[in-house]
Amino acid sequence: MKIGIGLPSTYAGVDAGHLLDWARKADAGPFSSLAIIDRLVYPNYEPLILLGAIASVTSRVRLMPAVLLAPLRNSGMLAKQAATLDALSAGRLSLGLGIGIRQDDYLAAPSNFHDRGKRFDEQLALMRRVWSGEAVADGVGPIGPAPVQEGGPEVLIGGRAPAAISRVGRWADGYLASPVEPARVEEQYALVLESWREHEREGRPRLVGTAYFALGPGALERAVEAAHQYYTPNGPAVAKAVANSIYGSPKEVRDGIRRYADIGMDELAIFPGVADSEELDRLADVVS
Repeated sequence: MKIGIGLPSTYAGVDAGHLLDWARKADAGPFSSLAIIDRLVYPNYEPLILLGAIASVTSRVRLMPAVLLAPLRNSGMLAKQAATLDALSAGRLSLGLGIGIRQDDYLAAPSNFHDRGKRFDEQLALMRRVWSGEAVADGVGPIGPAPVQEGGPEVLIGGRAPAAISRVGRWADGYLASPVEPARVEEQYALVLESWREHEREGRPRLVGTAYFALGPGALERAVEAAHQYYTPNGPAVAKAVANSIYGSPKEVRDGIRRYADIGMDELAIFPGVADSEELDRLADVVS
């Protein structure tokens, strides 16, 4: 199983230089990908623009929004942006996509919150046409540039709702699981496989998971506080579950990796619970 690492892009006071340095170190280390969270009503950098900058200072790691909130964005422009990032990174984009559950992001865009699932399906269909070089409408030429990956960037669908999971078989290359217990991820992946077979797809979908870690002195306490701050709008139960799942020691990291590997996960992206640059080194030491 491959191990990716998240970017500390959602923490207050983190500047661009810190994120680029983090990306350089991750690229030189044992990590398979750099993952990033998307929000609109939050002081984070816009994910695709930030990943474009990161593409210029890395050469090996994959770039993975986990996940990008697609219905906040114009479909044709999103397809062009993703193809551009895939081209600039020499085919290193793993495009995690979802719809999110926070209404404030949709109010700020502005974008209709209540039909976001329907529009997401339409976006997935359009993006596949764009990436294959087809015209998107009569009298409208194709949209470039051509992505490096044949057929477009790898698409991973995130979300726990049945509709989200069913989209994997129709549109995606794999499933991107939330930071929940491995047993729950295994249940979700069984449903993903059903969708895959229902749509008569060949091979198997890629399974990518997410988790959090905090290994330095006092880091776990700060990470728990940050998790409650970030996830409480999703519901107190969600915030508590995420906070309780943070790996707070090297042993917990190794045990978590083993549990996910046992269920057949292909990759686990582990996000830092705090933005300290030493945290990347600590995780690298554990997973190397």
